[in-house]
Amino acid sequence: MKKRFLQVLRGEESDRVPLWMMRQAGRYLPEYREIRAGASGFLDLVYDPDLACEITLQPIRRFGMDAAILFSDILVVPDAMGCGVRFVDGEGPVLDPVRSRKDFEALRPFGESEKPERVYESVRRIRAALEAEGFHETALIGFSGAPWTLACYMIEGGGSRDFQKARSLAYRDPGAFLVLIDLLSDAVIAYLAGQARAGAEALQIFDSWAGVLAAEEFRRWVIAPTRRIVAALRAEFPDVPVIGFPKGAGPSYPLYVGETGVSAVSLDHNVSTRWAAEAVQTLCPVQGNLDPVCLLAGGVRLDESVGKILSDFSGKPFVFNLGHGIDKATPPEHVQRVVEYVQNWQN
Repeated sequence: MKKRFLQVLRGEESDRVPLWMMRQAGRYLPEYREIRAGASGFLDLVYDPDLACEITLQPIRRFGMDAAILFSDILVVPDAMGCGVRFVDGEGPVLDPVRSRKDFEALRPFGESEKPERVYESVRRIRAALEAEGFHETALIGFSGAPWTLACYMIEGGGSRDFQKARSLAYRDPGAFLVLIDLLSDAVIAYLAGQARAGAEALQIFDSWAGVLAAEEFRRWVIAPTRRIVAALRAEFPDVPVIGFPKGAGPSYPLYVGETGVSAVSLDHNVSTRWAAEAVQTLCPVQGNLDPVCLLAGGVRLDESVGKILSDFSGKPFVFNLGHGIDKATPPEHVQRVVEYVQNWQN
């Protein structure tokens, strides 16, 4: 049975526009909050295959998305490498920072940790559950953070508005920074390959902080490692599409697509749909790019925004999505409204 999401990523025609939403499984759903209340920590959910499977399927059962995305977190990679990841209520992720070549070289090899295997088991269970529950047309997406974004969190020791420490180190000692980027590239390749072997049918690379880099640094720390990752995955899994998401790339989106070789690209909500239809969608399938705050607000403006996105990207391969993840305060009714709008839309 054909899956719309995969058809579009391969440049094929589909009977309607497929959709899924970043962070579609998580905090805005009451059924998720019920499970979360019984867990001691967020990572306990991520590393529990039964719970990760259940959470992944919650939005599929409720809304009928065309793709399920593995419930996990991009910080699994630094956690597996010994960075001591913790999630603090009201603060977000906190990591034991690494800030020198000596620190980077002392990181634990990704393959020595048993934590990724728990994620692969989640993938296996989700794929089986989708079939068992009759979601035969729903594809399964695996994902990882990109090396640059992971390095940002590892060097900063958590979140930041501009990741000044990471950017400063990349300028001051690019040789040392490259050591970390190469280690992370190896880890991301291994991690995504493990998900593909376990049953992921598409893979997404989240470079959430690509937009903080200057143009030449973007080439060096976003494009170059992504190109290496895509080439390695394509050599082993030629039929598994790889979606890139260089959030904040702006006018560099076409350059990113052309030089990385990604199968498709996800667009953030700051990108003009009319510009992207001409400059990006002519190069590869695109995914995006509703503003999550518009989804949160709802109302007539939400309908207008969804309609414009659909209209501007019609005629070429397109997957409806958000420009970033669903806000935790979003009413599920707003998500349902968008799902019905997209599923019933005709050009």
